[in-house]
Amino acid sequence: MARVLETFRQQQRKEDQGPYRFQRVTGWQTDTVAGAGYGNPIRPVGLIVSIFRPSDDATTFPFLVPSNHFAVVSLNQLAEMVQSILGEAQFAQECQTLADEVREALAQHAVVTHPVHGEVWAYEVDGFGNRHHMDDANVPSLLSLPYLGACGLNDPLYRRTRAFVLSQDNPYYFYGRAGDGVGGPHVGLEMIWPLGVTMRALTSNDEIEIAHCLRMLKGSHGGTGFMHESFHQDDPTRFTREWFAWANTLFGELILKLHRERPQLLRS
Repeated sequence: MARVLETFRQQQRKEDQGPYRFQRVTGWQTDTVAGAGYGNPIRPVGLIVSIFRPSDDATTFPFLVPSNHFAVVSLNQLAEMVQSILGEAQFAQECQTLADEVREALAQHAVVTHPVHGEVWAYEVDGFGNRHHMDDANVPSLLSLPYLGACGLNDPLYRRTRAFVLSQDNPYYFYGRAGDGVGGPHVGLEMIWPLGVTMRALTSNDEIEIAHCLRMLKGSHGGTGFMHESFHQDDPTRFTREWFAWANTLFGELILKLHRERPQLLRS
């Protein structure tokens, strides 16, 4: 955990680029990294650089906002654990200090104005004022912020961000005959990810919305009985990864949660 804290600090890149770079020859643009392997330029503002998204695609702007939120939550949890379990007050304070710094930097640099949805969280920023308006089905994502513990379900900033994510103002929100949901650039356009549909249900208190997600998940397995990485918006038999452990596990979590909290939705 001390190495994790050290890496987070290095990737704030306050003094230099840090020790990590990645670049390779590939025909897939997002499988390698711009800027000689360090990514596009950033201004050090206290956020942590993430050169790759959870999807394994390279970031456009290196401050990946959902991952920075996840870092804040994890650092707070780590501070609590090392204090209560190990009694290491100094290390706990270092974790808490970094969490507070990143949280403040998010509030200052990652809250931006969208022309339709107003004040929302950006997906990526660079500290220079540039921002990327999108979301990706892989977690951490903007949609998953309450699931991660970064905010409440009814937080006004999250609600506006969620409205953007689940609209066609998000360039990676796809809508077709087989369903609608968040995808991402990893497998291309028009491909909806069950991860995103499941996360939408996990972060909703609206039973109509949850039931809509359940119907899509039930109808999109393409005859396999499993959740896939993605399925085509118009044809669920066109999918990637016949058996995708991450999507199956998250789906299982949703079913257990609904069985405990809203069993009538499963019965109907």
